[in-house]
Amino acid sequence: MQIKIISVVILFITFSINIFAQDDPILFHVEDRPIHVSEFNYIYSKTNGTKANFSKESVNEYLDLYIKFKLKVEEARALKIDTIPALQRELDGYRKQLSNSYLIDREVKEKLLKEAYERQKKDVNASHIMVTIKGRKQPKDTLIAYNKIMEIKKKLDEGGDFAKTALVFSEDIYSKKNEGKIGWLTAILPSGFYNMETAAYNTPKGKYSNPFRTNMGYHILKVNDTRPARGSIEIAHILARADEKNPEKNPKEIIDKVYAELKAGKDFDQLARTYSDDKKSAAKGGYIGFLGISSSELIFENAAFNLQKDGDFSEPIQTTTGWHIIKRVSKPTLGTYDTEKNRLQVKIEKDARFQEARDQMVINIKKEEHYKVDNKVLSSFVESLDKEFLSNKWRAPKKSDAILFSFGKNKEKTYTLGGFTDFLLRSARQRIQMGRGKTAKIVVTELLEAYSNNMALEYEKSQLSRKYPDFRALMREYEEGILLFEVTKMLVWDKASKDTLGIKNYYNNNKSDYLWGERANISIYTLKSQSEKILNKARKLAKKKPSKTVLKKINKLGNLLSVTDDSIEKGKNKYKDLDKKNWKKGTLSPNIINNDNTVTFIKIEEMLPREQKSLKEARGYVIADYQDALEEQWIQELRKKYKVNINQEALKSIIK
Repeated sequence: MQIKIISVVILFITFSINIFAQDDPILFHVEDRPIHVSEFNYIYSKTNGTKANFSKESVNEYLDLYIKFKLKVEEARALKIDTIPALQRELDGYRKQLSNSYLIDREVKEKLLKEAYERQKKDVNASHIMVTIKGRKQPKDTLIAYNKIMEIKKKLDEGGDFAKTALVFSEDIYSKKNEGKIGWLTAILPSGFYNMETAAYNTPKGKYSNPFRTNMGYHILKVNDTRPARGSIEIAHILARADEKNPEKNPKEIIDKVYAELKAGKDFDQLARTYSDDKKSAAKGGYIGFLGISSSELIFENAAFNLQKDGDFSEPIQTTTGWHIIKRVSKPTLGTYDTEKNRLQVKIEKDARFQEARDQMVINIKKEEHYKVDNKVLSSFVESLDKEFLSNKWRAPKKSDAILFSFGKNKEKTYTLGGFTDFLLRSARQRIQMGRGKTAKIVVTELLEAYSNNMALEYEKSQLSRKYPDFRALMREYEEGILLFEVTKMLVWDKASKDTLGIKNYYNNNKSDYLWGERANISIYTLKSQSEKILNKARKLAKKKPSKTVLKKINKLGNLLSVTDDSIEKGKNKYKDLDKKNWKKGTLSPNIINNDNTVTFIKIEEMLPREQKSLKEARGYVIADYQDALEEQWIQELRKKYKVNINQEALKSIIK
C-alpha cells in the first residue's frame, strides 16, 4: 500500500506547485480546523482525474463527501487515535520511504531525466584537446596534468588557434592527427563522460569550454557545429566485397547487378540472402539492426539517414569494407518526455552522473541550510588522537555533548562530537583502510564529510513538509487516511460485524431486501475424457435421464464421469454460458474445457421459486448494509457534534 502511494509523488508535483498559491482562502472549517481551497482543489483533481471539470454539481457533490471525510478525521483526533504508538510508527515509516523517494526523485533523478531528454534533441560536432591522467596515480601527478591543461587554456585565451594547439599539445592520439576533431556527439555519452556531454551541450557554437575532467583526463572542448538529432535508424544492407582468394571477383559489378534487380522490383531480403558477403546479416535478409551516429563510416551513416521512407534503399556506396546497398527498415522518432522517461531512467541510474548529481545535491543542501563546523571542537578532537585511531584497537572517548556542526541560520539542528565518534567506531573497516598512507587528520576530515553528508540528507528530509506544499499534501493525505481507516473500523466495521442483535434486528426490519432471485437445482457433469463420441453420448443421456443412470452407463467404459449437485442463482454464479441460455428445466450448458483437460457441462434439474433468504444465507449482505446504515447514522451525529462553516465566496471561486 505504501509503495503504491509513494509512486504518485512525481505524477502530482507539477500540478501541486501550481495550486498551492499564496492567495489561498479557507473553503470551510470543521470546528476551528481550517480547510483551504488549495487542499480541496488538490484532492478533488486527484480523485476525479480527467473528469474534474469543476462544475457546480461536481464540486458540490465532492465537497459534501470531503466534509464527511473531515468530520470522521476530526472524531479520530478527538478519540486520540493519532497518539496510538503503532500508528505513529507506521506514519514515521511511510514518511521515511516517501522522503527518500521524493528527495532523490525531485532533486536528482527528475532533473537528470529532463536534461537528458532535451539534449537528445540535438547532435553536437566537437573537437577537443586532452591531457591524459591514465597511469598518474598520485595526487601530484594529477596536479601536473591539471596545470598543463590550464596552460593550454591560457594559450587559447591569448588567441591560439584551436586546431593547431590540438596538433601540438593534445595527448589523445586518435583525434590529435585530425586537429582534435572527434565528430558528432549525442546524449547520453558513456558513463564517466558526463562532463564532456555537459560541455558539448552548454558551449556555444564556435566557442570552447573551460577545462573539465573525465575518466580519461582533462579536456577543453570546442563546438564546431550543431544539428537536429539524427537519433537512430533501423537498417538492412547487402554487401559485396573483394576476395583475395578470387581476384577475378568484381564487387562493383555484383552490387550494380543487385541494384538493377532491386530497381526491377526484386525482393531485398531474398537478394541479401543470395548475394550479400556479410554472412551474419545475409541469413536474416540483410538485417543489421539499429544504427546510431558516429558508429560507422560517415559515408555509410549519411546514406542510411538520407533514406526518407521505410523500405527505401540507397544507391551503391563504397566504404573501406566494400560496396553496400542500404535499406531503411524503420526510423524511430523521439517521443514525448513521458513516453521516453522510463527508457532514459534505466540509462541514467546506471551512469556515474547519478551519483555526481546526488553529491552535488548534498553540497547545495549544506550551503542552503547554513552547514557550519565548529573547528575548535574538531581540532581539539584530532589532537587527542594517537596511532591507535587507524587500527582496531581504537576506542571512542567518553561521549561528548560538544556541538561539532549544525544546520540552520540559528543552529536549529545540532550534532554532537559524541554522535560523530560513535560513527567513527562503527566505521572501523573504512577508517583502517583509509589510514593506509593517510594521516589521522585527513581520515577524520573525510569521514566527517561522509557523516555530515548523511546528516544533511536527513535534515533536508525533515524540512520537506515546510519547503514543499505537494509533499505536505501527500503526508496529510496519508495521515488522515490512516485515521479514517482506524476510526471507521472501530465505530462502524467492527461494531457491525460483532453486533449480533443489531444484525438480527436490521435483517428483520429489511427482509424484503434479501430475497432469492431466479434459482435452480443443477447437476454438474465432469468428464475425464475429451472424446467427442463419449461426450456426445453423455450429453444425450443427461438430456433425458437422471444423473444416476448417466453415471452407470458412461462409467461402464471406465471411471470417466463424475456428477455433483448444487443450487445456483441466475446472474450470480460462475457458469456464465448457462446464464445466457433459457433458464428452464432440462437446459444443458455448453461444454466447458477445464485447465486439467476435463470437460464440464451443467444441467438444470429443477426451477426453484423466489423465496426469502435466511439470515445465515444473507449474512454477508446484511452486515454490509448494516455498516452503511451505521455509518450514515454516525455522520448525522458528527454533523451535530462538530460545527461546519462553508465560505460561500471561496466556493464560488472554485466553480467554473
